[in-house]
Amino acid sequence: MAMAASEIERLLKEALPDSQVVIIDLAGDGDHYAARITSEAFKGKSRVQQHQMVYAALQGHMGGTLHALKLETLVPK
Repeated sequence: MAMAASEIERLLKEALPDSQVVIIDLAGDGDHYAARITSEAFKGKSRVQQHQMVYAALQGHMGGTLHALKLETLVPK
């Protein structure tokens, strides 16, 4: 079962309230997305830690209802 982009965005904004989130369906199948997440919460964190924060926000959907997610995490300028 595929996951809607709006659900991904909701989960991310719930976990990272200050975030700006852009979700792109890469294949048009609801299974392969790219996400650009900008949040102050990423400040001072390594790229691995930032991605772990995103995976935690997705509450176990990664690898299940969400097959693939290309991540770009940013700190606001």
